[in-house]
Amino acid sequence: MNNSLDISKGLDLNNPVLSIFVIISLLSLLPAVLVMLTSFTRIVVVLALLRQGLGSPQIPPNPVLIGLSLFLTLFIMSPTLNTINAEAIQPLSEKKITLTEAFHRAEPSIKKFMLKQTRQKDIALFVKLAKEKVPTEPGDIPLKIMIPAFAISELKTSFEIGFLLFLPFLVIDMVVASILLSMGMMMLPPVMISLPFKLLLFVLVDGWNLLIGSLVRTF
Repeated sequence: MNNSLDISKGLDLNNPVLSIFVIISLLSLLPAVLVMLTSFTRIVVVLALLRQGLGSPQIPPNPVLIGLSLFLTLFIMSPTLNTINAEAIQPLSEKKITLTEAFHRAEPSIKKFMLKQTRQKDIALFVKLAKEKVPTEPGDIPLKIMIPAFAISELKTSFEIGFLLFLPFLVIDMVVASILLSMGMMMLPPVMISLPFKLLLFVLVDGWNLLIGSLVRTF
């Protein structure tokens, strides 16, 4: 991991006090790790776009969307997390390896997941911005390049899915707006009339089943 982020450089992680300090510091970074290194971003953005498409900005509420996104993330990331647990966390807890070795062992698993979801174009962008040589092997891509490339790839994918979600709801909004306009009811907000029809459509096609199933399959 010569080109990777090495937080242990210059630190004696065999010191128990220092090791505890590093672990606590890493725990404080868990929210950022959750957002930037897992499937959480794609899921929560798609669910937020779905809510906007339905025309109900507060329903489902944010805690529901975040909770659903979190548990779906755990479901999707479970193979990767199991590998990291077996190869890095368990040996570390049994004091068979050091904290530094645990990072080295965990890095390939998370990189493997991220590489599958990241576009080569996005990786090339950050390699160029960092003014570094193009890595010969995918595993040689440093985390400082891999993480932002993965993040913008996830955002693009979530926007593509969101666009497809918006289309049927947009059609309903246009039809309702046209009908109200033809009836001269220009003062009545179309959203008030279209929302029940959009909810009915979403329920009839078993929208949650289709959406969640499709989201999980994209990984």
